[in-house]
Amino acid sequence: MLKLFDNAWMKKYKEEWNKDPYLAKTLKEVCFTSIIGYGFPDEDKPRACIVVEDGYVIEAGHYIDQQLNWDLRAKEGHWKEWINREVGSTGLGLAYTTGKLKFVEGDYKSMIKNPTMASPFIKSFSAMGRI
Repeated sequence: MLKLFDNAWMKKYKEEWNKDPYLAKTLKEVCFTSIIGYGFPDEDKPRACIVVEDGYVIEAGHYIDQQLNWDLRAKEGHWKEWINREVGSTGLGLAYTTGKLKFVEGDYKSMIKNPTMASPFIKSFSAMGRI
């Protein structure tokens, strides 16, 4: 079994993201380019990150001081819960408002109000669930 956010896990995440016809294509249409970090709230830095260029992940692996546009943090148990079951906008909204999902970088409220961003954000969790 792959360990959450290690290099092998992140490589699989990259594959799942890029082959998801909705996720990558929708983000390509809005020219989404970003560096997204993932990790745990009790750590100084994220564990891993992806580099997204025009909707597609071009790099995935350990975080090495990249300048992040988004930095998502949650306890390992919460990540696993969201990965193991299909999570929707209500579940992620609740996770954010209760503090289970933290945005160290990035603006959750403006992103979730934008349909071209909100739906792919939710789909990114589905891609995690296929690993």
